[in-house]
Order: sequence, then structure tokens, then C-alpha cells
Amino acid sequence: MDAFQETLVDELGNKTAFTIPLLGGIPVSESVVVSWIVMAVLVILSLVLTRRLSVRNPGKVQVALESGVQFFNGFLKGNLGSHWRPFVPWLGTVALYIALSNIIGIFGLTPPTKDINVTAALALMSMLLIYGAQFRYNGPLGGLKKFAEPMPLLIPINLMEVAVRPLALCMRLFGNILGAFIIMEMLKFVVPAVVPAVFSLYFDLFDGLIQTVVFVFLTTLFTGEGIKEEDSPN
Repeated sequence: MDAFQETLVDELGNKTAFTIPLLGGIPVSESVVVSWIVMAVLVILSLVLTRRLSVRNPGKVQVALESGVQFFNGFLKGNLGSHWRPFVPWLGTVALYIALSNIIGIFGLTPPTKDINVTAALALMSMLLIYGAQFRYNGPLGGLKKFAEPMPLLIPINLMEVAVRPLALCMRLFGNILGAFIIMEMLKFVVPAVVPAVFSLYFDLFDGLIQTVVFVFLTTLFTGEGIKEEDSPN
């Protein structure tokens, strides 16, 4: 059991992959390296899957991609209203990054979303999007008035949400991925063969994709609340 504890503590740590020999040594963590791999895979897939697009004779891959994009666009339209278009690139990219990061454990790599620094950065970027949109589409005064809705009495609570929302986004994603990682390490220690592979389909694949949906959905929901678009989407 002591051996397992030592192994688990070692695995939970954010290991340094290599050190850049500049300024006394700049450590580059494993989560950063895996993030680079995720980004490289996404770039390569985007180039490969979109190199033969056709208007008249779309292939099966193009039809599947267009269906996914159409579904995602419809989701954003329903939650963001007529201002949905500027949010598609960022939310779509974040969704793809988190999804691949969460399920990359299937390929023997450590999920970068297991690192709280990564999930905190994602949460902070979401907050910049949420409150940036709130002031962008409502103006400085209108953006401030949002903190007094539905009544001025709730201003302290609404201001607390500025800190609570990113914390919730960060810890929800980090906690679920970390928990799944710990369970998988326990299964590998107790039952080294067969069983971990079966549970990996849930913890590494299904749960990872669910957490992606939750993160993107909450970010979109909070952004829509700040915009408060009443007209029908185009």
C-alpha cells in the first residue's frame, strides 16, 4: 500500500518535462508539453479534414463536420441570441481542446486538465469572455447595471459571482478529471489487466466528454445572461 501511495503522489505531481537553458533554467511542465501535442493534433486534423471541401459533392466526412458545426451554431444561437457569431471560434476551439485533453489518457498521456493551472487559465479566459461581452454589448453603464439585476439588493451577491464563477468552472473541471485519474491509477494497481481498460471507456472517454459539455455550456449560459439578448437569433 505504501508503494501505491508513493506512486500516486508521484503521478499527481505536475512533472517537469524538460528545462529550457535560459535565465538560469526555465522548467516546462508535462501539462504544457501535452497541451502542445493536443494543439498540434487539432491543427493537423483541421488541415487534413478540410483540404477537400466541396459545395456540389460533399463527402461523408464533410457532411459529418458540417452537421457538427451546424449543431454547435444552433446551440450558441439559442443561448446568445443575434450576437452569437463572434463567440463561435473561441468556444469551438475551447471545446475541442478540452475534449481532446480530457480523453488523451486513453493514449497513455497525462491529461493537461489534471493540472489546476490549466483549468484555472481556461476559467479566467471564460470570465474575460463573459464580462467582456457584458460590457461590450451593453456599454459601460449598462454593463454595471447588470450587477443590480433583478434588484439592487443583490449587488453584493452578483459581485461575488465575478470570483465564484471562474472558481466553479476551474474546480469542477479539475476535480472531475483529477478524480477520474486517481480512480484509474487505483484500478491499475489493484487489477493491472482488462478491468482498467473497461473503466477507461467511462472515466477517460465518456466522463471527459461530459466535462467538456458542462464547461462550454456554463460559459455560454453565463455569457448569454450578461448579453441578455431578447430578439430572435438570425
